[in-house]
Amino acid sequence: MQDSETILKLVDVGKTFATQNGALPILNQVSCEIRRGEKVAIIGPSGSGKSTLLSLIGLLDSPTVGTLDIAGVSIATLGEAAQAQFRNKHIGFIFQSFELIAPFTVTENIMAPLEIGGRLVPHADIAALISMLGLTERQNAMPQTLSGGEKQRVAIGRALVNKPTLLLADEPTGSLDRATGEIVLSLLLDAVNKTHTTLIIITHDETISARMDRVFVLKDKTLHERI
Repeated sequence: MQDSETILKLVDVGKTFATQNGALPILNQVSCEIRRGEKVAIIGPSGSGKSTLLSLIGLLDSPTVGTLDIAGVSIATLGEAAQAQFRNKHIGFIFQSFELIAPFTVTENIMAPLEIGGRLVPHADIAALISMLGLTERQNAMPQTLSGGEKQRVAIGRALVNKPTLLLADEPTGSLDRATGEIVLSLLLDAVNKTHTTLIIITHDETISARMDRVFVLKDKTLHERI
């Protein structure tokens, strides 16, 4: 695969929800192409549809209209089970609220996607990822004993353990204080640079979007690239 390879392609994607008051359009004619290794921010006011768009890209929901291709695969051609397998293999998620599994240790949380996908990864690779995240001394700790920054580092490890094609982050520093958020963001950017993973991050923070390669603004139900 070449660096110029298109990893994500959206063409005229729209999403409408049915409500008791009728159809509620959230997204309309969203189109973009994102290449391998790019770091992209999506910004926009609250309620503009950013999380809805991320759900569509992450295959957690389906568009009402339009086409969505990831790594050259037309998602519309995949059934529900195939989409779940594709999502586990190709897409990593980082959420603002961490979403760690309480009974699992740090290592077990990071390895969860491997267990779900029935995949084996050499122990040395897991240890290297944990070390890169600065979690070696905390690898057997339980989530409730971790700080917010440590929890988000675990979430980053879980998102990267499958070596995904696409990493999606929804306000990943939103629940952290400024200093901790900057540390976590720097760690995340270092990790995606080392793995050459494509990153799409939703944020309202201009200091975060300024560190991305490209910035898209979601307004009036569609996407506009900031030049």
